[in-house]
Amino acid sequence: MPPATEITLTARMETAGVDLAALAVWMDGQGLGDGAILDATLLAGGTQNILLKFTRSGRSYVLRRPPPHLRANSNETMRREARVLAAIAGTDVPHPPLIAACPAEDVIGAAFYLMEPVDGFNPTTGLEPLHAGSEAVRRRMGLALVEGIAALGALDYRALGLEGLGKPDNYLERQVARWKAQLESYGEFDGWTGPAEIPGVERVADWLDAHRPASFQAGIIHGDYHLANVMYRHDSGELAAIVDWELTTIGDPLLDLGWLLATWPEGDDPDPANVSVKPWKGFPTAAELVEHYRERTTRDVSAIHWYGVLACYKLGIILEGTHARACAGRAPIPTGDRLHAQTIGLFERALRWIG
Repeated sequence: MPPATEITLTARMETAGVDLAALAVWMDGQGLGDGAILDATLLAGGTQNILLKFTRSGRSYVLRRPPPHLRANSNETMRREARVLAAIAGTDVPHPPLIAACPAEDVIGAAFYLMEPVDGFNPTTGLEPLHAGSEAVRRRMGLALVEGIAALGALDYRALGLEGLGKPDNYLERQVARWKAQLESYGEFDGWTGPAEIPGVERVADWLDAHRPASFQAGIIHGDYHLANVMYRHDSGELAAIVDWELTTIGDPLLDLGWLLATWPEGDDPDPANVSVKPWKGFPTAAELVEHYRERTTRDVSAIHWYGVLACYKLGIILEGTHARACAGRAPIPTGDRLHAQTIGLFERALRWIG
């Protein structure tokens, strides 16, 4: 009989949606080691998808799959992530190397993929002594962050076989209507307080439609680019990997820069309460981020202000979805309240930017 600790671990993995025995059989078919899966550990990271680190035959792996309670697009999201990671292998975009992907849903109940563990840390969980002790290193962290999306946006998605990943035609024209419909869909959740609590939601939408850039150069976008979705090297301010690719698509890469601006602390000396990484002093200003990107792209960044406002609009509506689910008892109330406050903050920022 297996020890109680092993039984408990197996139960936890199955609760998280990972059947270790089924996973081992699948890995056998892929030629990925043999024998038992050892040291299985659930990793923190994100609020939805599951990350499981384990070893087999002396090699370390990280499995990524959707949450146990699947949404309509959960499996397709995993397939898209794996497709992009496979496509950008060998490029200068820092990312977790893909080992293998399982697009089928009948192995562990959902599509999933295996990737190499990243040797790095996420700055929002705490800076390491080197980074906490040097303003110069922190400045380099900010510049490296921009270089990551500049490199991603410079890739030729057609040459990488990513045609069909997204719909670049009329991408900018579709954005406001797409996310307005998303916000309206939250009305299906009983108890949701509605869009009336979000300041300026219609005004921001109208401004975006009235000031939309006339054209753009299509490319790969990460879709949720900020400090919580990257990992840094332990020995420098360089990126170790860009992670959490669930919103990746083909669109306008300038939205990644706008997203970074929408989530970046405002002012040269921001309120510590509004900063997720501490200490903050030394990080570049938003204007310096834009200038650093400008020097590394062929794209026209003169309308970057518009992309920042769009990022506030889109991210605010995405976060409001968790608040709506919490109102209906489908997500934790404290999480819903926290994200609702962030939605309000994003729309307040957008209103300041449009004047």
